[in-house]
Amino acid sequence: MKIAYFSHYFVPEIGAPSARIYDLACEWTRAKHQVEIVTCFPNHPTGAIYPGYKSQFYLLEKMAGINIHRHWTYVTPNKGVTRKTIGHFSYLPSARAFSDRHLESPDVAIGTSPTFFAAVAAARFAHRRRIPFVMEVRDLWPAIFAELGVIKNRTVISLLERWEMSLYRRASRIVVVTAAFRKNLIDRGVPLEKVFTIPNGADIDFWTPQSRLNDLRRRLGLEDRFVVLYIGAHGISHALSRVLDCAAKLSSLADVHFLFVGEGAEKDKLMERSRQMRLANVTFHDAVDRLAVREFYALADVCVVPLRDIPLFDTFVPSKMFEMMAMARPIVGSVRGEAAEILRRAGVIVVEPENSEALASAITDLYKRDEQARQVMGAQARDFVVAHYSRRALSANYIDVMKTAIASYATA
Repeated sequence: MKIAYFSHYFVPEIGAPSARIYDLACEWTRAKHQVEIVTCFPNHPTGAIYPGYKSQFYLLEKMAGINIHRHWTYVTPNKGVTRKTIGHFSYLPSARAFSDRHLESPDVAIGTSPTFFAAVAAARFAHRRRIPFVMEVRDLWPAIFAELGVIKNRTVISLLERWEMSLYRRASRIVVVTAAFRKNLIDRGVPLEKVFTIPNGADIDFWTPQSRLNDLRRRLGLEDRFVVLYIGAHGISHALSRVLDCAAKLSSLADVHFLFVGEGAEKDKLMERSRQMRLANVTFHDAVDRLAVREFYALADVCVVPLRDIPLFDTFVPSKMFEMMAMARPIVGSVRGEAAEILRRAGVIVVEPENSEALASAITDLYKRDEQARQVMGAQARDFVVAHYSRRALSANYIDVMKTAIASYATA
């Protein structure tokens, strides 16, 4: 099978979309399918083109047996709604102008959202080539923007929702990452037989347990510290100011240190707030690539997975938690809904979102346990991921969905 996968994000960019698509593409390639990625030049989240690349109209790159078609987009940091929207929109005409012509007879086109524009590019390409379009939904756009207050104009929200529903209607199949997303779409009138859940997971051969006493811990001067790690986007979705409040509550524990790794629209505000609070037990670090993420996971005594306390986030499942569990790291999830259910099944501590008091109590509980007890908790979580959320097994399920899309399209 020949698969064309349209995404605004791809490796070497960091983050959940890039990791998911790369892992799936690698698994499909191992299974003897041909995978072509249509994406832009790597720049997320800093808005600077990565070393080894330059801004140009088109580049064909080969990586791990995958053909990667990169085309020009407007490059901007992950800050500011207007500039980000322009950057996202520029993907659509550029894909048509520069990348699409290089795709040779794919059997199916996948468009992953966010952003809408990558999904639209895939839908239009599929229509022109007379092949099925599979829409992948990793976030509920525009609902999340409305819930977070990013978009307040009801007319704009209504227009975006109509656009969203039109994409669902055009899709032969829809792949969502949580059971709650599937229910949301079905409740809104999408036929249940079109919607399939392929959750996020982890490459259990890459994310493997390692010693916490690694060279990175020594380089950061954290040899004798109990390290509480947050790694990922520093955005409005993650309630990181509440994690800072937690750090303040635990400042009397001299060997407990909070390490924030990543970039995002809220990072400057968080760093300024930390300075104002005079938090000597907090360090901020730049975003790192996938290999370095593994080192940071390894050094952590506990990883935190926080989300904002808004109803829509009950349907979200942060993909990083599967990587952390695969590496057998103790976790505190500050989440509700489906994510909380998964973590509890894995034996992970869960507290209410945006509750810094409860988060501090959970971290203190882990701090007081001995290392062996934390290792047992981590091992239990890894066993759970291996059994239920291996990326290899999930990729095979995805192939089955694409095959049904091709079969149904042929008989339509």
